[in-house]
Amino acid sequence: MKNKTTWKPDSWRQLPIKQQPQYDNAKQLAGVEAELSTLPGLIAPSEARELKNQLAKVAQGKAFLLQGGDCAESFAEFSETNLNNYFRVMLQMTVALMYGAGKPVVKVGRVAGQFAKPRSDATEKQGDKELPSYRGDVINRMDFTADSRRADPENLRRVYFQSAATLNYLRSLASGGYASLKRVNRFNQRFIKNSPQGERFEDLIHQIENSIAFMRACGLSPTKMRELSEATFYTSHEGLLLNYEQAFTRLDEDTDEYYNTATHMLWIGDRTRTLGEAHIEYFRGISNPIGMKVGPSLAGKEDELLKVIDALNPKNEPGRLTLICRMGADKAPDLLPGIIRAVAKEGKQVVWSCDPMHGNTIKSPNGYKTRPFNKILGEVRTFFEVHQAEGTHAGGVHFEMTGQDVTECIGGAQAISELNLKDRYHTHCDPRLNASQALELAFLVCEELKK
Repeated sequence: MKNKTTWKPDSWRQLPIKQQPQYDNAKQLAGVEAELSTLPGLIAPSEARELKNQLAKVAQGKAFLLQGGDCAESFAEFSETNLNNYFRVMLQMTVALMYGAGKPVVKVGRVAGQFAKPRSDATEKQGDKELPSYRGDVINRMDFTADSRRADPENLRRVYFQSAATLNYLRSLASGGYASLKRVNRFNQRFIKNSPQGERFEDLIHQIENSIAFMRACGLSPTKMRELSEATFYTSHEGLLLNYEQAFTRLDEDTDEYYNTATHMLWIGDRTRTLGEAHIEYFRGISNPIGMKVGPSLAGKEDELLKVIDALNPKNEPGRLTLICRMGADKAPDLLPGIIRAVAKEGKQVVWSCDPMHGNTIKSPNGYKTRPFNKILGEVRTFFEVHQAEGTHAGGVHFEMTGQDVTECIGGAQAISELNLKDRYHTHCDPRLNASQALELAFLVCEELKK
């Protein structure tokens, strides 16, 4: 009852808000918002509750979280092939992490709603021309023209229908045999044959295959047992555009609580987690599991972090709040211990996850934004080492990745160089790990988990 009496889905509108576009036609925007509020939600509140239960196990060290997907989904790259490739890599990574951790892996995609991106600057300048920054396909388009950079309310409607189609298709893959353990391990066998580091991971794949053979010998068929032939998959995105999120915020009659029915999990970005502002106000009222990015700006401000945790998770409920740390490989050894120690000292029940992508973005000499594979791996290793030293649970990883063979992050076994970036640089915002790099990273994390 507390949410109904002290919080409303639109109470955020009375507070300061960051990272929002400026729409020219307020009447058109209001019409789209009103229509969205009548459309069916994409998920059921019971699904969000089940994810919260799974994340509670992660917080207790009984499961591991894999969260990954596109930096920003786009209308142009939406296709069955790309969804197949993405889901295949997520499943391959899951098997590696599950084997390394010896625990269930909770799979959460950055998908079916991840269309908006915060930007450092409200405008972009090319030559003498200055236009609004590209903020993701939900708002405007990449082309550097006045028409393309105009915030278009119709994009909100298009995002909903693409997200619905995406989630529907991924659910069919998860339950239709595509996710069977036997099939996924066959994908991994293909990977080690084609990877420059294949020999390094060959023993691990053979161990998994031997485990499958042992189960088969015991009469447990990987193709017939539901637990081994299907997968549970959840969606997530950054809750940046609160007018879109409000449209899908519905009261669940079974629990008398509000849920965002556009996704299973939302997170707050590093730029919008200020107490007393709109995003914290909105997030505190929904009952979905939520995440929050924790960057270098919170170092030395542990008291502020604890206040935000109390605002978002006042009942200290395990599985409710995931702290997604994004410090950068060079800063993580100095900044992570103090933050983890302060939260643990106060007994806060949180999931600790590592985002090694955002703190390791650099600009190459030829002008491309990129991320070095060794820095990404370095931050992940530091994350595990610090948690081991502090006696806390390194709960999961959060990657920006794709199933496509892009050249956006440098390094890895493929030895992608700065010269290769121009070959297949397709991202609509930030550089992503390609399929091979993402899987290689999962196997390396597997080795860390087995230690």
